[in-house]
Amino acid sequence: MNIDTMHKQQVVIILGSKRDLNFAAPIGRVLEHFGVDYEYRIASAHKTPRELLNLLEKYEKSGNSIVYVTVAGMSNALSGLVDANTKHPVIACPPYSDKFGGADIYSSLRTPSGVAPLVVLNPENAALAAMKILGLENPILSEKVYQFQLEKKREVNTADGKVKGKKVSDL
Repeated sequence: MNIDTMHKQQVVIILGSKRDLNFAAPIGRVLEHFGVDYEYRIASAHKTPRELLNLLEKYEKSGNSIVYVTVAGMSNALSGLVDANTKHPVIACPPYSDKFGGADIYSSLRTPSGVAPLVVLNPENAALAAMKILGLENPILSEKVYQFQLEKKREVNTADGKVKGKKVSDL
């Protein structure tokens, strides 16, 4: 289901490998919940750079409003390569790695001049960021995001009401 706009809007979730699919699955679930068109693709900046560039070229020629979400660990060259070869926004959502004590995140944060992917570590929040970007030209989607945020605020206020004035032993 796609939210109606003058031209197609979509989120393209590019994974560095099949291993990233479990981590990236929540992105699709959130986008489905809001009726945003998306698709998963797998392409490696290191192993299949030519195929990745061909894939991007196809999307660039589509005329669609696109937000890319890139999911790749270790060096995460994927996010920078995608960003350097598109006019559309790129959100890097690299999986956390205990193996490197989280230090591999620097490859997503420290990019060369002219390469500016956004970095959002939580997959659900990466989907939310993509929807906010698409919402800039889609008032229906923007309103859905706003209503979602209001619901989150209500959840916090309800939880506060349940604990206000209580002691630990009362909880």
